Amino acid sequence: MPDQDEQDEHVDVVVIGMGPGGEEVAGKLAEAGLTVVGVEAELVGGECPYWGCVPSKMMIRGSNLLAEARRIDGVAGTATVEPDLAPVAKRIRAEATDDWDDKVAADRFEDKGGRLVRGSARVDGPGRVVVGDRSFKARRGIVLASGSAPVVPPIPGLDTTPHWTNREAIAAKATPSSLIVLGGGAIGLELAQMFARFGSAVTVVEGLDRLLGPEEPEASALVTEALERDGVTVLTGAKAVQVAREGDVTVVTMEGGTTARGTELLVSVGRRARVAELGLDTIGMDPEAKTVEVDDRMRAGDGVWAVGDVTGVGMFTHMAMYQAGIAIADILDKPGEPADYRGLARVTFTDPEVGSVGMTEKAARDAGLDVRIGVAKVASSARGWIHGPGGDGIIKLVEDAGQGLLVGATSAGPVGGEVLSMLTLAVHARVPTATLRTMVYAYPTFHGGVLDALGDLDA
Repeated sequence: MPDQDEQDEHVDVVVIGMGPGGEEVAGKLAEAGLTVVGVEAELVGGECPYWGCVPSKMMIRGSNLLAEARRIDGVAGTATVEPDLAPVAKRIRAEATDDWDDKVAADRFEDKGGRLVRGSARVDGPGRVVVGDRSFKARRGIVLASGSAPVVPPIPGLDTTPHWTNREAIAAKATPSSLIVLGGGAIGLELAQMFARFGSAVTVVEGLDRLLGPEEPEASALVTEALERDGVTVLTGAKAVQVAREGDVTVVTMEGGTTARGTELLVSVGRRARVAELGLDTIGMDPEAKTVEVDDRMRAGDGVWAVGDVTGVGMFTHMAMYQAGIAIADILDKPGEPADYRGLARVTFTDPEVGSVGMTEKAARDAGLDVRIGVAKVASSARGWIHGPGGDGIIKLVEDAGQGLLVGATSAGPVGGEVLSMLTLAVHARVPTATLRTMVYAYPTFHGGVLDALGDLDA
């Protein structure tokens, strides 16, 4: 009988997972002339274009248009608003190519010279990957880009109760009459506000004492107030202890006996990296680890790289793409900068948007830095006053006073994620706050509020 090596198909690189980061790595390596096999069990492109960032923002765009129309009264006339999710659902299906078909993405990869293999992959020793009854030996190495999956918490009754994750929420063609959102993080709140604006009676259940726990408390308060204005019931410090279906209604019971009822339940309490199914024990790695640890070149071991959600760093599409670029350079033995997460940016696309970069005030103080804080209210700026309804927000700066550098910032308000861009640059490039004060800020703009916040640093 032929030995294992003779049964294997020999290639240069095998990429496990063809989400944003994996597709980028596989495509660029194929374009560079390597023989590349990309393995995907679902859709090429991953969560982002089909069930994540792109379609969710299409839904949010629709709901924001509804909100803006409702703000017309008293500002620019009168308006009658009749929400309808159907046009949004149609747009999403068009963007996702005929009800979630990845032919365009698959062809794009293969046109670059790569080979797509459908199925679930596992590592089976150094450089070896098994996909069903096929096996591959990677001369250059393996790239782990297996992504993440929604967490379903061990709440009694939840495993036997029908519920949504982000995928079912994105696939909705009509608005549920009522919706419970379990989890007060970014994804849950974006969808909660969106469905509320389309007419659902929404209740958010969060076990922590505030929404958006990783963000600044000021941003949490701002978003909570905005949700409540949209009619969302917000329950914080509410630990769910039981889930049950009673007829056409799901009932979530919390400690103390309080209940929330809804025709649908959206579970949005976070995501877990897909690690356990990778077979990492066969190459001496810990199969029980929650994430794959990498160095600043995305190396996870000898001949092994990892990018994207599986590394546990950020779990954002833009992080996967950033890491992909570093891994590509390393695999091709090209010069490149090592990973630097100092300026890692994130945006929660609620209305108001919450853009954040670097460290929060608490994180900076916990790190022992000499912290100074500057805060400016968007509504107090000329542009915020001009904007009128929906113009609430803050710009918060976190400075390491010893070095005169920003180590973190939050831009919450209209187009908060766009205002964040200059703050991300300042944190990443270590631009001194003294230099930021010498800039000319266009008037009247939302980003001009950064100058107000800088002034507050000195107050």
